[in-house]
Amino acid sequence: MKKDYPGIFEPFTVKRTTFKNRVVMTPMGSNYGEPDGQMSFEHINYYRLRARGGTGLIIVENANVDYPTGSNGTSQIRIDHDCFMPRLYKLTEAIHQEGGKAAIQINHAGASASSARTGVPTVSSSTVPTKDGGEEPRPLTKEEIEVIVKKYGDAAKRAQTAGFDAVEVHCGHSYLISQFLSPLYNKRTDEFGGSAENRARLATMVIEEVRRQVGPFFPIIARISADEMLEGGNTLEDCLDYLQYFEKEVDVFNVSAGLNPSLQYQIDSNCYPDGWRSYMAKAVKEKYGKPVITMGNIRSPKVANDILEKGDADFIGIGRGLIADPDWVNKAEFGCEEDIRKCISCNIGCAGNRIQGNRPIRCTVNPAVTEGEEYKKLSVNKPCNVVVVGGGTAGMEAACTAAEVGCSVFLIEKEDHLGGLAVEISKFPDKNRLRDFPDYLERRIKKLHNLHVFTSTEATPEFVRSLNPDIIVNSTGSLPLILPIPGLKENVNKEGGKIHTVLGVINNLPNYPEDMKGKKAVVIGGGAVGLDVVEYFAPKGADTTVIEMMPAIGAGLDPITKVSIKDLMEKYNVHQRPSTALQEVKPDCFVVKNPDGSIEEVDFDYGCICMGLKSNNPVLEMLESEFGDGTVEIMNIGDSKQQRRIIDGTDEARSIVKVLEKRGFID
Repeated sequence: MKKDYPGIFEPFTVKRTTFKNRVVMTPMGSNYGEPDGQMSFEHINYYRLRARGGTGLIIVENANVDYPTGSNGTSQIRIDHDCFMPRLYKLTEAIHQEGGKAAIQINHAGASASSARTGVPTVSSSTVPTKDGGEEPRPLTKEEIEVIVKKYGDAAKRAQTAGFDAVEVHCGHSYLISQFLSPLYNKRTDEFGGSAENRARLATMVIEEVRRQVGPFFPIIARISADEMLEGGNTLEDCLDYLQYFEKEVDVFNVSAGLNPSLQYQIDSNCYPDGWRSYMAKAVKEKYGKPVITMGNIRSPKVANDILEKGDADFIGIGRGLIADPDWVNKAEFGCEEDIRKCISCNIGCAGNRIQGNRPIRCTVNPAVTEGEEYKKLSVNKPCNVVVVGGGTAGMEAACTAAEVGCSVFLIEKEDHLGGLAVEISKFPDKNRLRDFPDYLERRIKKLHNLHVFTSTEATPEFVRSLNPDIIVNSTGSLPLILPIPGLKENVNKEGGKIHTVLGVINNLPNYPEDMKGKKAVVIGGGAVGLDVVEYFAPKGADTTVIEMMPAIGAGLDPITKVSIKDLMEKYNVHQRPSTALQEVKPDCFVVKNPDGSIEEVDFDYGCICMGLKSNNPVLEMLESEFGDGTVEIMNIGDSKQQRRIIDGTDEARSIVKVLEKRGFID
């Protein structure tokens, strides 16, 4: 309850603005904006839900100050013209009505823009691209810089007029001001390049212009990459040096980290500890005495409160955690901490959708990011029995959703526990956060008295029929794929053998030595599952090889995991062998066909078969035979429908509401 976390719920005043608590929703691109740069009403509701959930300050995602040159993404919101102010006012009005304060981040993408999207060449401090394979930008002239500075000030004034309580200037993450601050990007020899003072000149000019336009009492936040986490880039010490040139007019520092090539430190990979970045905020606070925001996988109220009470930061920034659960703050305040739907830091629905797919953000654990829990207002109008076969995450979500709208639900699981593959994969040390989702679902189940769970139980025709189902949900998950390759079936997962599937590796985790120096690990399959295994063996010192039949290793991974895995493989000298096909399996070696057609035996101490997963449907045919006359609706969801990701199963599970509506159980 509130008394358990006094640090979180102590008000804090900046200039003349008082924030009711210390939780800040950090700015994250959403792709919810209209194509013309307006806020959409869906967008406004997304932020309204987080304000209603108790968040003290919401910093709205980056708004473009210079269209089209400074545009970041295809549906980025804009603040470069007065025509956008009415919709922005509706947003601030909505946030204020729910008791929160609102800021907006103003930004110019610089070389992180894309000419293919904007239709104009990209610009920057110099000609250095901001990412591998990125296009070469054109250096800005001094006159152009002065025009952009004025546009930042104009944008800040619009924000103030539209009802925002503060404005944030983005000085990090490989955007334009960052491209001037960083020696990796800035190769200029004029007054905007060379020394730290010169590289900080654009930031200084922008913040001074913003102050000039908004006046002395309007809070200005500066978001910084305190450590760029790249060789040759700004370190924390470098940042503490250059901040002296523009800290005077900054009221709060939002202390982040990383650039485009070190994205896993900016949008945290799931292997980093809760609150790991707080030392950076502490250093900025101690040097300049200004309030600071810290963030970085902060999911637990206790971790947040400890950071505040130690004095490492004044505000706790939560981004993805508030996508996962907009009510995070209220649940922490009113004694419902165990009900928090924690972010699992998978980066699939948020960063993956937005950065990689140019799609609106979604969430693996929250199937209703912009709608909230509106479905709970619905109720069945007559008795309805729902039988769910399979207690993985998809089945658990379907069971909870059906019970929450009033159905009598029976969840059948053949194992002695719930959680399915998510529980198994979470046994890898770097995947332990994944366990939070099935644990949350299990707590949710226990609170639903109309939801009955049968573990260690087979879904026989007789048992299912005895439950008088109106709707049956088949969610029996997936199993490791074993292809008909000579020797594979005979040698995999054998007692005392060297070759395992991913489940075999997991079952054997207690038996592996901590130090694997001198041992060879060979992983067949360079997809997500195979790379989970690589991530386990390589840091233990094993000479690790990953063999992939396709031309690319890690295809389909979210952008954060891609960068993180790339770093890991470079750090531990993992041998990557794409376009290489498994031909035969022997007890202590894999026979492979190389890209040049040659055949080679690759020996190992630990061999792992991670060629993907396949749908597992042991009872679906029976269910369709027994109940296929149309009187009972049969849903097949999650991996048992098609092997994909947890996010797909969660979304399909929530769609049981639509089936109930179709069948007339909900008006």
